[in-house]
Amino acid sequence: MNEANAASGDRTEFRVEPGSTVHLDALHACAELAALRSKQLRKLLTEQVRRFARLQERLYAESSRALLLVFQGMDAAGKDSTIKHVTSGVNPQGFRVTNFTRPTFKEMEYSWLQRHWPALPERGRIGIFNRSHYEEAVTLRVHPDLLAARKLPPQPVDDNFWQERLRDIVAFERHLVRNGTTVVKFFLNVSKEEQRRRLIGRLNRPAKNWKFDPSDLAARQHWDAYHRAYEAAFEATSTAEAPWYIVPADSKPAMRLIVASIIVETLTAMAPEFPKPDAKLLQAISEAREQLGA
Repeated sequence: MNEANAASGDRTEFRVEPGSTVHLDALHACAELAALRSKQLRKLLTEQVRRFARLQERLYAESSRALLLVFQGMDAAGKDSTIKHVTSGVNPQGFRVTNFTRPTFKEMEYSWLQRHWPALPERGRIGIFNRSHYEEAVTLRVHPDLLAARKLPPQPVDDNFWQERLRDIVAFERHLVRNGTTVVKFFLNVSKEEQRRRLIGRLNRPAKNWKFDPSDLAARQHWDAYHRAYEAAFEATSTAEAPWYIVPADSKPAMRLIVASIIVETLTAMAPEFPKPDAKLLQAISEAREQLGA
């Protein structure tokens, strides 16, 4: 695969089509991109980041729409590093990253979606959710005992309970889209063996020890349950308005390029434009030129 083909490749192959069935364990391959040298992939990523920065500037200036990027993945999938590399050339004034960890006791006094509203991007800006509202439909599905702290009304916690949560997510995201926020969701799909290697790397490298959390190993024991919960979420919530992209994550350079390319394609389709000055502003510009001797 040459650089031209890699840069112009069709990223729809990673999109979960509405109504489709998802099997995460069968979706790790990204052989053509991963086969490129790291130097080639970095060069391609740099170009996509430049395009991202130019489009983000237009979105910020236009100030009428927003973009929400959601990142999910198993531990050590590469969410933090992907966000860092993909946004490395973007004006920090135009985007914000929110990391959703375990909700506080105060947050659990409200509806489970409430804490996500204040983190949504303003018009003209890009919001990034590092983990997101999907934790309440995935992690809690794997560990239903955590629901006790949520102070919910008595009700059976069955398949219908989780389907209602997923329907709430679809309604939430459709509301955002109708009101000018484009929603794109990424699942960084790391294999169990690659996750093992990365966790070992955190243990063996002192500079990475701080990233190790014993809960990572506990979650690893529930690998299949997490995958089933994610698959159910993707099948129920990947819509034409707010699609999921399942991105192979065993090759970090290839993963970052794919994510950046999808963001650029999304912004290109949004086609943001610099505002055109009205007659009053044109007059002020003319007068300013005269005063400055331009």
